[in-house]
Amino acid sequence: MKAIIGKKVGMSQIFDENGHVIPVTVIEAGPCTVVQKKTSEKEGYNAVQLGYEDVAEKKLTKGEMGHLNKAGVSPKKHLREFDLDNAAELNIGDIVKADTFQAGDFVDITGISKGHGYQGVIKRWGAQRTPTSHGGGPVHRHAGSMGSTTDPSRIFKGKIGAGHMGVDQVTVQNLSVVKVDPELNMLVVCGAVPGPKGGLVTIKSTVKVHKVKQAGADISKNPQKASGRNPQKASARNK
Repeated sequence: MKAIIGKKVGMSQIFDENGHVIPVTVIEAGPCTVVQKKTSEKEGYNAVQLGYEDVAEKKLTKGEMGHLNKAGVSPKKHLREFDLDNAAELNIGDIVKADTFQAGDFVDITGISKGHGYQGVIKRWGAQRTPTSHGGGPVHRHAGSMGSTTDPSRIFKGKIGAGHMGVDQVTVQNLSVVKVDPELNMLVVCGAVPGPKGGLVTIKSTVKVHKVKQAGADISKNPQKASGRNPQKASARNK
């Protein structure tokens, strides 16, 4: 697995060689410093702890500063642990940059979603409002019935309701890396990434398996289907 810590810069769009518009998210990925190295002999598993974004020493606790001083690295605001493929090759103090990924890689990006404060059931869960005419009353955006009365005399778990919306950990899987700029520490990925501008994100190799589509895979062997009766139309449609 390959991984790095970054910061969401914002969204934009680029054009491919065929002139098609690709919506992308720009991420400032790294540089990250190896703060701790865990081995199977001592901790029971192999992993490395990466630190990202310098911070003033006064903003960290004594325990955090002791951990960083032991590694001999500058104060870091964010620490994350990853089970990297090359964990055995890395040492404390090494730098992990954006070029750990390449264009064409598929990644899973985790971030904290935008906060929306206290919201009702319509915005929070997509509930339907009540009719606004014929004496509906001032309850058009209320939640409505919460369930039965004496039996079971409670609200079942999972019932939608008003409450705090957002600020949840969200992972978007299977985003493709469109461009990598090692000099600017920039990753450009296709699609949207959770969180606001400037929000912290972690980028890891995707857990999904990608299969290479063979030529003629979309052509059915069933003669009753259109692609089976005329394979040329099916191949032309997939171009």
